Amino acid sequence: MKIGPLQLATSLLLAPIAGYCDLAFRTICRELGGVGLACTDLLSPQGLLRGTATSLDLARTNPFDKPVGMQLYGSDPAMMAEGARWAVEHGATVVDINMGCPVDKVTKKDGGSKLLTDLTRAVNVAAAVVRELEKCPLDAADWKGRLGGSSVIAATGVTVPGCRHLDLEAAESDGKGDTFRGPVPLTCKMRLCWATKDYEDGLACSPHLAAMLADVGVKAVTVHGRTTEMKFSGNVQRAGIARVVEHVGGRIPVIGNGDVRSAIDAATMLAETGCDGVMIGRGALTTPWIFRDCYAYLQHHRLLEPPPEAEQLVIIKHYFDLMRANRDDRYAIFQINRRISWFAKNMQRTLPNGKRETIKPFKEAVRLAKGADAIYEALERFGNGELRGPSEDFEHVSAESVEDATA
Repeated sequence: MKIGPLQLATSLLLAPIAGYCDLAFRTICRELGGVGLACTDLLSPQGLLRGTATSLDLARTNPFDKPVGMQLYGSDPAMMAEGARWAVEHGATVVDINMGCPVDKVTKKDGGSKLLTDLTRAVNVAAAVVRELEKCPLDAADWKGRLGGSSVIAATGVTVPGCRHLDLEAAESDGKGDTFRGPVPLTCKMRLCWATKDYEDGLACSPHLAAMLADVGVKAVTVHGRTTEMKFSGNVQRAGIARVVEHVGGRIPVIGNGDVRSAIDAATMLAETGCDGVMIGRGALTTPWIFRDCYAYLQHHRLLEPPPEAEQLVIIKHYFDLMRANRDDRYAIFQINRRISWFAKNMQRTLPNGKRETIKPFKEAVRLAKGADAIYEALERFGNGELRGPSEDFEHVSAESVEDATA
């Protein structure tokens, strides 16, 4: 799938998940393979321009974290344009506008999916950002620094690419690569519409908005198949995404999003909507190797087994180590405390007596840990067979427990 000049290695994208999609998590997903593009948490352009610590932390990236999309939210065209320039100057491979967040603290400021209620304003914001991006094009050397490397999952026998390419290979072969200049592409992420009744009555705004955005230079759109009023309830409406695909008519790629928790779900999304790519959000929180799995199934028709428990523990520990290195212990401990239920969800086993194993003692040990040493101790004890027991009851991680501010 191409987004402007950028040729993604896979059509699988990691969504910008508010409060969860930090640099450490993006790194984990990339290392496990299959990620074509990963996005930052949603970013306030005002915060970026003022240099607030929170915004700068959310926008943090590094050379391995490529290609990376930086997602902005807001409704003021001039401010959003300035934020887009900041993103380009700080390493963005793609700039994205959030037109899908259903959370009150965003919509009450006329951002996120509130833009779906004023299409003229939404298009004006996009047009202003496109104009600003065109003022700061990147040359071939700049682009090469934003494309990333490669990833191979040798244990499965499936090579899962993580490398990216720019559509200037022909120019380079002619000795003209250094003359290439092009702007960072703009994408937008939206929902079907604001009101569920409008969707049910066939009045969803997303097909029309997607076409209007293409008219002003947006290079791709992502559509979450729910309305704002639905938030995270009910089932994703793939038929609504299909309407956007049909209306756009191949002018720009359409990326489907919502309820993708397995390789089969990704294949179903592509088959039922005709979309060009799949964006995965909450499904990656419990299964960060989902991109590897989806790629193997879509390209090789292979359903991969999940990593063994010992490897999953290594992944959790590595994520914790990355958070400590990228930020600090306070941040790392807070994040692992709140995310252990997601990470450990796939670790519960069915015992020989047919009962479901409980790992609540393990999750509680990590959730209540006050220091890094206690985290490492809990991981080690669990790996040694402790902090678990037989039970028919086990915790369920609900969709509502994550605030996916871009869905």
